[in-house]
Amino acid sequence: MSEALNRFVASVDSLVEAGGEAQSDFWDKLGDAMRELVACDDWLPEAMAQPHPQYYQQYCLYADPDDRFSVVSFVWGPGQATPIHDHTVWGVIGMLRGAEVCQAYEITEQAPPKPIGKPERLESGHIGFVAPSIGDVHRVSNAFDDRVSISIHAYGGNIGKINRHVFPEDGGPTKSFVSGYSAPAAL
Repeated sequence: MSEALNRFVASVDSLVEAGGEAQSDFWDKLGDAMRELVACDDWLPEAMAQPHPQYYQQYCLYADPDDRFSVVSFVWGPGQATPIHDHTVWGVIGMLRGAEVCQAYEITEQAPPKPIGKPERLESGHIGFVAPSIGDVHRVSNAFDDRVSISIHAYGGNIGKINRHVFPEDGGPTKSFVSGYSAPAAL
């Protein structure tokens, strides 16, 4: 693990040990740590930055041994996007390379998912947050149709093991899923 990622993991570990979201300055400190991590783009191993031609990749960079948090690189090929989904835990997203667009949604049982507000665009160095307490349902896409974008995510649990939900655009039945992780490319 690189020194930059080690510092970030140590910061998140300290925040989790101190009570996580219950702390009044949790979001500020978590955001500061992520901004520091994505401020420099020389630490991500090449194997964890490889796109797939058909769908985005989710590489595990660090998983806490007690599953209290995880750090992931999301590699977006040109034009790739997630379905509308939730997380069920807190998260911070930092843009390392390129840009992504995030559209938040409201979910009700009686209607299809409804967009909330305007799409948010994260450029390199920018951060965003998700959590059930502040807004947890969104769709994310690469802002570019002609190049790869990479974002770094930290979540309040091992995101590759957490049962989450996909919300079909047509209002069809909610689907449960566990994302797992992409296998890193062979060096």
